[in-house]
Amino acid sequence: MRRRYYFLLPDVKSARALLDQLLLARIEERYIHFIAKPDTLPPDMPEANLFQRTDLIHGTEAGIFIGTISGLLACALMLMMPLAKFETQLICFALCGTGGAFLGAWMASRAASAIPNSHLGQYLSAINQGQVLLLLDVPAARSGELKALIHRHCPPENYPAAERPMTRSPA
Repeated sequence: MRRRYYFLLPDVKSARALLDQLLLARIEERYIHFIAKPDTLPPDMPEANLFQRTDLIHGTEAGIFIGTISGLLACALMLMMPLAKFETQLICFALCGTGGAFLGAWMASRAASAIPNSHLGQYLSAINQGQVLLLLDVPAARSGELKALIHRHCPPENYPAAERPMTRSPA
């Protein structure tokens, strides 16, 4: 299981130095993500993608649930008037549920891609002031070692840190 750690770094220079230290500690680049003001990170630093910056996953999950329920309710209302055979009604029920799930997922993901990730809310003002946020996904067994490395590189009084367990593997 991986854990995601959030570290707020003072500037791009310190973020670059910490990236080098993490790579030397054999953390793969795909588990290191930075978020900063637009056009401040160099192109060779791994920037957080859409999944890390927005609530896309949560929005899509909610859309699938709501869309499925809405589709099934619409079909149930339609089936109150028995105009077709039972087999046709079952096919209609399944198609409406599936169609509602796809429509709900599409609509909710479109909306959620514009909403910042709720876990990043406490860091947005610091990011807008020029600081850089590091999202680090590490194996639970190495978390102590890597937190110590980061604290040696940039002492804790220089930035707030927060952590939460990963519920799914990072993208």
